[in-house]
Amino acid sequence: MGLTLEEVRELPPTVDLMTAARVLGIGRTKAYELARAGEFPVHVVRIGDLYRVSTADLLRFIHADHPEG
Repeated sequence: MGLTLEEVRELPPTVDLMTAARVLGIGRTKAYELARAGEFPVHVVRIGDLYRVSTADLLRFIHADHPEG
């Protein structure tokens, strides 16, 4: 199940890959596949075994980075 725009705006500054995938409507397997290939729709930072995504990048990607968005 996806997140509402309000829920996305309330997320912390960075989120895990699965939260980012939920925002974008991408399944678990595909999300990890894209992240490993460097093809996830927004920039992903890998820290050891963890993948982190900027919430601001997600909002920009879905064109919701403006208060009226």
